[in-house]
Amino acid sequence: MKGSVAYQSIQKRGLHIGLLPALAAAVNGSTPITLDHDLDVLPEAGRHLTVSRLADLVDDLAARLWAAGVRPDEHIVVHKRANADVWVLACAASRIGAVPVMLSPGLDPATVAALLERVERPSLLTDGHKLDALAEVPLAELTRRVLTVGGARPGAHSLGEFAGAPRVKPVVRPIDEAAVITHTSGTTGLPKLVVHTPRTQGIRLKPQWRLLSLMRKKETAAIHISFVHSRMVAAMALALLREMPVLLMNESDPATVAELFLTHRPGLIEALPNSLMDWEGLTEDARRPFASVKYFSSTFDAIHPRTMSRLLKSSERRGALFFQIYGQSEVGPAVGRAYFRGSAHKVDGRCVGWQMPRGAAKVRVVGRDGRPPSEKNPGFIEVAWPGLAKTYFAEQERYDSNRDGDWWRTGDVGYRTRFGCLHMLDREVDMIAGVRSSLEVEDLVLGRLDELSELVVIQGPNAEPVPVICTHDDRPLDRDRWRAAVAAFPQLADPIQIPQAELPRTATLKVQRLALASRLQDQLEDRT
Repeated sequence: MKGSVAYQSIQKRGLHIGLLPALAAAVNGSTPITLDHDLDVLPEAGRHLTVSRLADLVDDLAARLWAAGVRPDEHIVVHKRANADVWVLACAASRIGAVPVMLSPGLDPATVAALLERVERPSLLTDGHKLDALAEVPLAELTRRVLTVGGARPGAHSLGEFAGAPRVKPVVRPIDEAAVITHTSGTTGLPKLVVHTPRTQGIRLKPQWRLLSLMRKKETAAIHISFVHSRMVAAMALALLREMPVLLMNESDPATVAELFLTHRPGLIEALPNSLMDWEGLTEDARRPFASVKYFSSTFDAIHPRTMSRLLKSSERRGALFFQIYGQSEVGPAVGRAYFRGSAHKVDGRCVGWQMPRGAAKVRVVGRDGRPPSEKNPGFIEVAWPGLAKTYFAEQERYDSNRDGDWWRTGDVGYRTRFGCLHMLDREVDMIAGVRSSLEVEDLVLGRLDELSELVVIQGPNAEPVPVICTHDDRPLDRDRWRAAVAAFPQLADPIQIPQAELPRTATLKVQRLALASRLQDQLEDRT
């Protein structure tokens, strides 16, 4: 079977992640998958797999889940430490018709308990690390069964107990029913549970299937994104159906990342914006770990021009490109654009892209106050297409309140230029009076001060814009250089410097701005 035939099948029948490994194996079972870590659930599988071997592992784990009592239509929460087996286990659950609910390992026990209660007694698939963290959570009351990827615990069975269980036939869920449930970042409170169907997951492949067609060779794709995110479903489907060797990464330490790239020489890197930002220092590595990269890609959040420029200049490939796609869990990819080596450093980082052609999402900007949206009067960004998530689990009214017919309000504020470029200025909840765009300030200042590793502008206790900064190796900030860099922004308060490790982050490494503002407010109150 050719990858294009498999892709067309998905467009008709939907993307079922439980069937994906077997489908990809039918395309090319010898496509290699390399891990930079052992699978917690099957460490004996090693770090060098093929797609055929992956398909067999998924089939084996599906049989174990069935033997453990998991059945079609049942919700099974996957919550364990970060590892590629999170995605593998989700595929296994899906293969027997269960609905995996993917919870980030970064969630605190209270949040996990609240989400377990919302799902109404699901099975829980976890590990010893998380069971220890959830020691005070009444799992017996909140779950129907607890399964672990390690040894058995009181009240929990190990998947190892079911090794050798008879294989079972795959169960195909209806194309418009829940297939996978992920959650929002939780930057504004308790995360919402986003319901994805086989149809919506398949439709979301369209824009990037076309982008990958630009690659003339089957080069290694290095993937470093959250294993619980909806983007993981699309990234693995695209890479495997395009027969691209995959380097699936869990490590983010720059020194380790450099060794991985030097060994595997990826032609494409898809990573979180903040990971790419953390790896900027590798552009000065004499070994040139990014030399082989023709395409960089990031789909989670707007990325700073400084980061894109440095990465592109560190590639030795002719015509290297950086693809940025703007979207969110509820809508998938909305708009996109490419950046080039010679101009990325001087682009407007708020221009997140143009509407993509032929069956992709439609985007509009709606006025906030009855007046037409413009650069000086930005409006609400809304998206419409069949790839929208179906609902928020157990929060239909909340979902409906955000939807106007076919249109979904993203919660972001921006405008479109006369050339059609969408400019995203801020999340509505993060807007600060007197600041056109906090993200724009961050783009410009980061471009002027190489010593900054992160800059976040948040609202202070008196509604003033407060820059929170982090520097490489936590070196003291040169205040004279800072004042020169922010001369165009006199409304900014004095900067507050903190270690980068203290920034509260989501599963996709976004800074939780409201949580950061609350933390600083608490610190100020403690001092007074």
